[in-house]
Amino acid sequence: MRKHSPARMATLALTLILSACSPAQNWRDIAFEGSTLKAQLPCKPDRTTRTVPLGGLSVDLQVAGCESGTAMVAVMTAALPAGSDAVAVLSGWQKATLDNARVNPASTMGQQQVWHRPGHLPLTSSQRVQAMGLKNKGEPVAMDAVWGAVTEGERLRVVHAVVYDRKIQPEMANTLFESIKP
Repeated sequence: MRKHSPARMATLALTLILSACSPAQNWRDIAFEGSTLKAQLPCKPDRTTRTVPLGGLSVDLQVAGCESGTAMVAVMTAALPAGSDAVAVLSGWQKATLDNARVNPASTMGQQQVWHRPGHLPLTSSQRVQAMGLKNKGEPVAMDAVWGAVTEGERLRVVHAVVYDRKIQPEMANTLFESIKP
């Protein structure tokens, strides 16, 4: 029988313990320029800001997203002028997202949940949707997404976060969605 030195065994044990504790994701806090909105992403995000039509308005949409393993993760936000109809904006944004992912509208029935977080407005269009769709090349993709709104002074800020993957890891989506704070 071969004997192993205590130092070698301790090194092996420490290596195994550290590798078992290594997180699959490297969660980091992110913030959005000109906003108090914060979130966490499981990887270093790429960022962009684009002017897009949203709910009949032209808004600057800030996007932070990254790939973590096989998942694509993103958080998007835009400030709306005072008096904007956040319910209509969020409803239109949901429809556009689901259409873009080629989700069959009938498949989302029963898959929509109210999504109200502390500090967020309790709107009927603040929802979480889990659905199956198709990528551009026709490959199936699972989607777990939320939409909500917060107030920032006299403005409204809408937010959308999404995870796309072959199979969604619930803990990843839940951590992402729970991290979104005004």
